[in-house]
Amino acid sequence: MYDVIIIGAGAAGLTAAIYTCRKKLKTLIVSIDVGGQTNVTSHIENYPGTGAMHGVELMRRFQDEAVGFGAELIMGKANKVEKIENKFKVFLANGEAYECKGLILAYGKVPKSLGIEGEEKFMGRGVSTCVTCDLPLYKNRDVAVIGGGNSAVEGALESATIAKKVYLVHRRDAFRADEVTVEKLKNNPRIELIFNSVPTKVIGEKNVDGIEVENIITKERKALKVDGIFIEIGYVVDTSFVQHLVKVNEKKEIIVDERGNTSHPGIFACGDITPVPFKQTVIAAGEGAKSALECYRWLTGGKGAVLDWTH
Repeated sequence: MYDVIIIGAGAAGLTAAIYTCRKKLKTLIVSIDVGGQTNVTSHIENYPGTGAMHGVELMRRFQDEAVGFGAELIMGKANKVEKIENKFKVFLANGEAYECKGLILAYGKVPKSLGIEGEEKFMGRGVSTCVTCDLPLYKNRDVAVIGGGNSAVEGALESATIAKKVYLVHRRDAFRADEVTVEKLKNNPRIELIFNSVPTKVIGEKNVDGIEVENIITKERKALKVDGIFIEIGYVVDTSFVQHLVKVNEKKEIIVDERGNTSHPGIFACGDITPVPFKQTVIAAGEGAKSALECYRWLTGGKGAVLDWTH
């Protein structure tokens, strides 16, 4: 039993964890990645007090602080939340489940899923949505990158600097990326292009052993032996697994008040998953802090100060 479970480990979720842990609340963070949308920003200059840096580095600092204050972090995909008596139960795609008194939703936009067998099971255990974050785990190993946009093409090129072999699986036979970038892709001896193909199954037992792909023209299927799979096909807002508990707007964003309360007592939301304007890292962090303090106030029966000027 946790005092608080935070779904999402981007700027909002990690900041929320820092604040809940400082309030001595037993805190668990569940996320498919660390850093969220900030990871895709290669050069951040407008986060106060840090100087220019890569988004991944900034989020690693957030993570170090959250974990340093006592937060537990589990990599996995939350796909179901239920209210059971006076607590919440969060179910993960791998079959694990965790209980809490207060719940903070902070997972922002989430990567589009392939919707294939084994994808959710191996999320965080060989399947990743962030090349920059997880590529160091696959030095001199074989990986597959799924997608055909700029992020996939750049991800394949980045992977080729570390991985032994890179398969780039694309459902078409041409890329929309810049010609110069595509030319680099085609001339890289470590990259093999798998055109007109879609993934159909992640192969593995405890960890990823490969991925099955199907040619959409010939219908032929083949298995690519890889240790890691990077999904780079874009992002969406997904509130489907919590919509039975909280109100959402026409964009499927979770509706909150100025303190991060949702329509359901004990559930709070912050960051890009809410209608908060100006989707910026610094704003998400501030919203995460507000939600955490409001969650603490709720857990303590409303005794916490609304205006907390302490540091």
